[in-house]
Amino acid sequence: KTQARNFLLSIVKMATAAIAQQFSSASSSLASFEPSSRRIGDREDDDVKVRTADGTRFALPPVADPASFLGKVTGEDSNVKIQFLHGTTTLGFKFQHGVVIAVDSRATAGSWIASQTVKKVIEINPYLLGTMAGGAADCSFWERNLAFQCRMFELRNKERISVAAASKKLANTMNQYKGYGLSMGTMICGWDKKGPGLYYVDSDGNRLTNHIFSVGSGSPYAYGVLDSGYKWDLSVEDALDLGQRAIYHATHRDAYSGGVVNLYLMKETGWEKISTTDTQEIHARAKQQ
Repeated sequence: KTQARNFLLSIVKMATAAIAQQFSSASSSLASFEPSSRRIGDREDDDVKVRTADGTRFALPPVADPASFLGKVTGEDSNVKIQFLHGTTTLGFKFQHGVVIAVDSRATAGSWIASQTVKKVIEINPYLLGTMAGGAADCSFWERNLAFQCRMFELRNKERISVAAASKKLANTMNQYKGYGLSMGTMICGWDKKGPGLYYVDSDGNRLTNHIFSVGSGSPYAYGVLDSGYKWDLSVEDALDLGQRAIYHATHRDAYSGGVVNLYLMKETGWEKISTTDTQEIHARAKQQ
């Protein structure tokens, strides 16, 4: 019995050591966040692939320099018509009680309305939100990848990641893939030890912070409403109404924006989804006033 018990204990110890070693190697590879240990241009199953931090792999053109190759067919002077046609309206602004995020829900493919029910707010964690503008697939994937990175940060450091650090992680990721044809203009908002935070990050790796941002084809119309009604000391009710009105007016003038207005409020206790309102309902109320 003693020999059997010792044998079982030795097996358990070996298994524990193996798991610890695998976890350590996985953590170190995630920390480095290198797209791939293989050189771009190497072949695997007739496809060139690049690996992201969570293990997902993308097929790349089997050429020596994929960035230059893709640039030839995505540039403005290209005869190959695969350029992105952007259309959306998203906005965010800080005020004394937190951050208001408001977005529309229309997705377009050129002049064709592909969807009226796109969820353009990515709920990264209970204290972080991201918005989508540009390529829907790019924004959705990379902001979910950011959620993975933020969770890993929390597990390693035993504390919640700051809004500044989260936005910097996304900007670093975008810098790694700069020139690969990504299309993304996002706002990262949240609440941390310093209070409310709001950052803009795009696919060129730019990262800015300010009190007000609006991103998308309808943003000039949204800015017009925001500039006329924004004050730091707005009440919660007035701030939510301002965000909703700004998106509504943008959808009324911009053909690429529409659907419903999704409204979020970021507070010290985390984000709260306030409402989902059809723009036609807002228009009907506006006509009665």
